Amino acid sequence: MDTKKLRQKILDLAIHGKLVPQDPNDEPASVLLERIKAEKEDLIKEGKIKRNKKSAKTSDTPHYENVPFEIPRSWVWATVNDISKSILYGVSESAKSEGKYKLLRITDIQDNQVDWGTVPFTDFDEDKVSSYILHDGDIVFARTGATVGKSYLIKRLRQNAIYASYLIRVQTFDLILPEYVKLFFESGYYWEQIELGSVGIGQPNVNGTILGNLNIPLPSFAEQKRIVLKIERWFSLIDQIEQSKADLQTTIKQTRSKILDLAIHGKLVPQDPNDESAIELLKRINPDFTPCDNGHYPQLPHSWSFAPMQTLCSLVDGEKRNGMERINLDVKYLRGDSEAKTLTFGKYVAANSFLILVDGENSGEVFRTPIDGYQGSTFKQLSINDNMNTDYVLQVINLHRKILRENKVGSAIPHLNKKLFKAIEVPIPPYGEQKRIVEAVNLAFKRLDVIMESL
Repeated sequence: MDTKKLRQKILDLAIHGKLVPQDPNDEPASVLLERIKAEKEDLIKEGKIKRNKKSAKTSDTPHYENVPFEIPRSWVWATVNDISKSILYGVSESAKSEGKYKLLRITDIQDNQVDWGTVPFTDFDEDKVSSYILHDGDIVFARTGATVGKSYLIKRLRQNAIYASYLIRVQTFDLILPEYVKLFFESGYYWEQIELGSVGIGQPNVNGTILGNLNIPLPSFAEQKRIVLKIERWFSLIDQIEQSKADLQTTIKQTRSKILDLAIHGKLVPQDPNDESAIELLKRINPDFTPCDNGHYPQLPHSWSFAPMQTLCSLVDGEKRNGMERINLDVKYLRGDSEAKTLTFGKYVAANSFLILVDGENSGEVFRTPIDGYQGSTFKQLSINDNMNTDYVLQVINLHRKILRENKVGSAIPHLNKKLFKAIEVPIPPYGEQKRIVEAVNLAFKRLDVIMESL
């Protein structure tokens, strides 16, 4: 289930007037809007708010002859300006570790949440601060950068806070439910308008004028409340679905690890007394091999043995070649995140070879090369002894990925701890059992993948 699309569908139904039924006893939105206009004019005359320079006087005629889409007859089209007391930019103040006021910034808003404990402080002119103090029901809007258009509804604010200059605050009239406006700010139609209205190439932005002129379908106040309540119930259910989905994904990941753990302890498939013992296999790899005891695996099958990873595989560089154009086998290309780039020289890697990432946060990740190419600068070739089942060794490496990630070396650029990698104690079954283990693991993982794809 695509819960993100489901949320958008619910919001779409809401702003089209199709989520909850209309009540003929509700005050029409047109009357509500006229009351807001009258209140706004009174506040302007009293000098409490300023008239919007871009709209010297509100119109007495219905908005939008060419409406974006049909809405119920009891609704009305309005603009964000029409329903707002104030649309105001934030302050240009420096963040401080101490101060009288919290300073809310774009970066403090993550996933529609604010951790006020991490929001910095600032000081501000006491004669001007009242204009910028945040209140419950205020909506702050990111006007620039990668998060342009993102909004946050102030709720349950327990401290004095103002907001930074890259945010715009919208304060609605009391006849407008801020929660409804916030939900509109998450709808697909809202984002269509933001995309059309944003300016700038390197750094897109939306100014207060563009924000104020956004179209918003407006129901009665009573219906606004019904819509918000309905959406909260739906979203709460979706939250539960998403949490269950996340829990199931975690369980599947844990199941994968458990399957691998059972595999390397000789508990996933039965042993075959006709298999050649692992000791004989290891003697072919190294005639001087001496069996060793390992307390981590006290109950392994009799036919199994142990060896350090360095006995089974090695980290090498490809042969240097030049004069022939080949693909650069870097991380982005191997992950499918970028187009192939070519080089005329480098360390040659044949198709279907293995490369292990030795630089970066994901050190220890192994890739199979799709074609001939040149080894990326952050890789080593992983050469696995022919006497071992390749996929079995890869499964053991995969089981140790977490340990390898947590024990990288180097400060500026973390590197694979090669000493740790080489010292990994590998429980080794007979070759025939390695094949049976790989087949069983692949079958189990395939079934788990089907479940993951259905989530």
